[in-house]
Amino acid sequence: MAVYKIFPSQDATLYSAYPAMNTGIDEILEASTNFKTGVTETNGEYPQASRFLVQFDSDEITYVSASLIGTASWTANLKLFVADDTGLSGTTAVAANAVAQPWNMGTGRYLNNPETQNGVSWVWRSYSGSNAWTTTGFSAGQTGSYNLTTNPNSAGGGVWWTGSQATKIFSYYSDLDLSFNVKSIVEKWTGSAWANYGFIVRQTESQEFVNSINEQVTLKYFSRDTHTIYPPCLEFKWDDSVYNTGSLTVLTTNPATILLAQNPGVFYDQSVNIFRVNARPTYPPKVWQTSSIYMTNYALPAESYYAIKDLDTNEMVIDFDTTYTKLSCDVSGSYFKLYMNGLEPERYYTILIQTTIQGSTIVFDDNYSFKIVNP
Repeated sequence: MAVYKIFPSQDATLYSAYPAMNTGIDEILEASTNFKTGVTETNGEYPQASRFLVQFDSDEITYVSASLIGTASWTANLKLFVADDTGLSGTTAVAANAVAQPWNMGTGRYLNNPETQNGVSWVWRSYSGSNAWTTTGFSAGQTGSYNLTTNPNSAGGGVWWTGSQATKIFSYYSDLDLSFNVKSIVEKWTGSAWANYGFIVRQTESQEFVNSINEQVTLKYFSRDTHTIYPPCLEFKWDDSVYNTGSLTVLTTNPATILLAQNPGVFYDQSVNIFRVNARPTYPPKVWQTSSIYMTNYALPAESYYAIKDLDTNEMVIDFDTTYTKLSCDVSGSYFKLYMNGLEPERYYTILIQTTIQGSTIVFDDNYSFKIVNP
């Protein structure tokens, strides 16, 4: 199997309260609703909303897609990591759509003084006064701002394709990190049905521009300019595993000893490495042979998987997945391929191996660690 991550080429938040303000290099992306009595922003006391844009390089998407040709099982997920939230209700819904018009990131920050207007904003796609977002007469299959009767100053805020919308509904105790299945959108891009102008993420229509101080939801996510290890990413997963044990014996004995081969311990972030998994019974049966019995390699069972954990935060960067982190096997033993581009440089990671032996699910975590470094 394979997991491949792409990081954004540009992103920015659009604020209806500041129609020409650019936030292209802000560390935060925001999809929020806001209503405050007595505000003095450009749009007066009308309800306000924010939405954000995230775009990924078309060449990188094409590169990954070439690996998916003929692959029956694959997925693509837009992943965003929460920085802050307030006012969450049990029915808060967030949607992601494909953007339908091109835009420019700019170099502004939220509430810069003087205001930066050299990139995308609520009204403009390029810079203040240039290439306004369409607000009426949308092309077939496209839409944009709504509730103009409630807030006549809310025209703008992006244009998106209505098809292939991905939605997540939060409950009170939900994980607020976002993971949208955007496979159908990626297929539109790679099939040339739509041009790749990225994604727009927003709260759904029934929640934006709500005229009540008691119905305000703030959702903030880390941007590509974050100084943390949580930038947005477009994560591809596909199943390219093969299982052919040849003359190897499948490991059926517990306890077992699992060792990781082909791990030099340090990798550049553009490396691709095949890790070999050497497996044997911890207490092998005695047999007459001319070589050490401890040199005999076994194949792990077909139901074996790997995961990657960040050693500092103890978080799973790639979790066990019965479809997409499946171990392969050939006549030399079990193995898996790891793309290092999705891991943050100058950090340490460890590999976990999960398998099922004699009806028991076992996770091996024997300090199979490595570090990603900058070239």
